Amino acid sequence: MSDAKKGAKAYVLIEGTAGRIHKILDEIRSIPEVVSCDAVTGQYDIIATINAKDLNAVAQVSYAKIQMIEGVLRTITCNVIDIL
Repeated sequence: MSDAKKGAKAYVLIEGTAGRIHKILDEIRSIPEVVSCDAVTGQYDIIATINAKDLNAVAQVSYAKIQMIEGVLRTITCNVIDIL
């Protein structure tokens, strides 16, 4: 997906505090750039998909919005790249 044509897409892996996952999900789902957000099993508790205008906008969502939610312990942002 080209930044210039379609914007940027990323998956954000989120680890949250026990007992707050439902509230974290609700808050993340209210962020306009988040197109999907699901609770998952494994090392991380939530995976969110972000679509934004560019990689800087993705970073703003990840760092300024998601990481500021009460109960979010850590995140990893995986930017989608075009390898073809």
